[in-house]
Amino acid sequence: MDAIIPYKEILQMYWEKVTGFVNARCDGLEPWQLIGLTFSSTLLSVWLRGFLCQPESLTSRTKKQFFKLLRKMPFVGAIIQKKIDEALNDVTSSLSFLKDEKDYIKALPEQGMSQPEVLQKMKEYSSKGDVRWQDGKVSGTVYSGEEKLTQLLVQVYEEFAWSNPLHPDIFPGLRKMEAEVVRIACTLFHGGPNSCGAMTSGGTESILMACKAYRDLAYERGIKQPEMLVPVSAHAAFDKAAHYFGMKLIQVPLTKAMEVDVQAMRRAISRNTAMLVCSAPQFPHGIMDPIEEVAELAVKYKIPLHVDACLGGFLIAFMDKAGFPLKRPFDFSVEGVTSISADTHKYGYAPKGSSVVLYSDKEYRKYQFFIAPDWQGGIYASPSVAGSRPGGIIAACWATLLHIGESGYVEATKRIIKTARFLESELRKIDSIFIFGKPEVSVLSIGSDTFDIYRLSNFLAAKGWNLNVLQFPPSIHLCITQLHTKPGVAEQFLKDVRDSIQDIMKDLNAKTTGMGAIYGMAQSVPDRSLVAEISQAYLDGLYSTDVPSSEKHMNGSPGHH
Repeated sequence: MDAIIPYKEILQMYWEKVTGFVNARCDGLEPWQLIGLTFSSTLLSVWLRGFLCQPESLTSRTKKQFFKLLRKMPFVGAIIQKKIDEALNDVTSSLSFLKDEKDYIKALPEQGMSQPEVLQKMKEYSSKGDVRWQDGKVSGTVYSGEEKLTQLLVQVYEEFAWSNPLHPDIFPGLRKMEAEVVRIACTLFHGGPNSCGAMTSGGTESILMACKAYRDLAYERGIKQPEMLVPVSAHAAFDKAAHYFGMKLIQVPLTKAMEVDVQAMRRAISRNTAMLVCSAPQFPHGIMDPIEEVAELAVKYKIPLHVDACLGGFLIAFMDKAGFPLKRPFDFSVEGVTSISADTHKYGYAPKGSSVVLYSDKEYRKYQFFIAPDWQGGIYASPSVAGSRPGGIIAACWATLLHIGESGYVEATKRIIKTARFLESELRKIDSIFIFGKPEVSVLSIGSDTFDIYRLSNFLAAKGWNLNVLQFPPSIHLCITQLHTKPGVAEQFLKDVRDSIQDIMKDLNAKTTGMGAIYGMAQSVPDRSLVAEISQAYLDGLYSTDVPSSEKHMNGSPGHH
């Protein structure tokens, strides 16, 4: 005790100096003035805390306000608006799905159409468009398309077309199907006896549900402003979840290998961290994040870890048995992984509108549920965003899993990964392009230091290919599906890539046109609200029923229409 006496005396000396200074400053002030100053300073502190501590960073909000004021300036604003109008015209004129010469149906027919008439109209609509996914020239999108499977799905959907899992007492068989789909997925991803989950409408909803669950868990733990730590390569559904649920999204940078930087994630962890995120694999470059290393952080700091396997979940689960073992584990076999999202409608080959979100324990899933116990219509409880859901999709998903079986998935995985490895090996031999990172699954992302990679996208589009266009950094990718494993498809892709690059190299200074030009422009615009405004024109176009006044074409490359 004697050792701390000198420190006590020093502290007491400083305390007397501080109190003496404050008393001197307040000397002569009346009580009402002291109360007023205290009240004002408290209000200012509360305002400052609210201003600084928001889901969106201060830097981002400042930039938005600056550009908002800039657009209001008379001369500058007019120039910016002119450029926006030009970009909007380019976007709308490039939307091939709007180039429809016939009128739209804008009201109910006075007399109902006969079934043959409806079917004829349906055939007319299904034949629209220039892209034929059946030829294997589309990245991702359709992952199987096998005719016999399609016939099975149609029969199953017909049986359950009017069913709804919201009414398990009326459709008990459907309830059993959904429960079995979830349990099959839990078993596939090495979940324990307490593992559980739910079916959703797709990967975005699966991610939303996990984020909602961890937000509510964070609230219960006393975290008032929950944060999620997300790799910059993670799916945009996490941005949507942060926006919808009032969470703060903190982006974690990648290493040169395009994996999340584990040390950067560790430094970003704070008392407000509600969840950590990894991808298996991530969408842009097809790279697996170091899940084991991030899981160690999750265990150490007692933070839930979500693994987004929406894209490749039903591939990576079978890669070991297919003869292509992954370098690192990714599922519930890794301590610290508390949830997984995986799309049955991708490499699970189920029809669109089905996915699963899984939890290592029921203690996590309960935070996903929504329950309104006091509604006049009765106690309302739903497991996910939707209330009523299409039972036909659930039944078709169940039927797909049982029909293909483990051996079918292993064989499909073998063909896809073999094709992906072949394409990667051949693409790496081509000068002037490179593959990002070391992809282990089914996505190959292509970049170039020699020419604008978007020109390659345009040239390939002219040859009938439909690839994904990426940004930050500029790149394009091919997501390999069963359709690409058909004889000659991979070889044709390589030939078209080589031929396109040969044409590009003839004139490296040629201007990039089409959607490539729009993407190039979008990355260079510092005001991201302008990019959002242009994107809104695309979304508006999806619901347009106006007949185009002229046939404007924005060619992606010579001869592409």
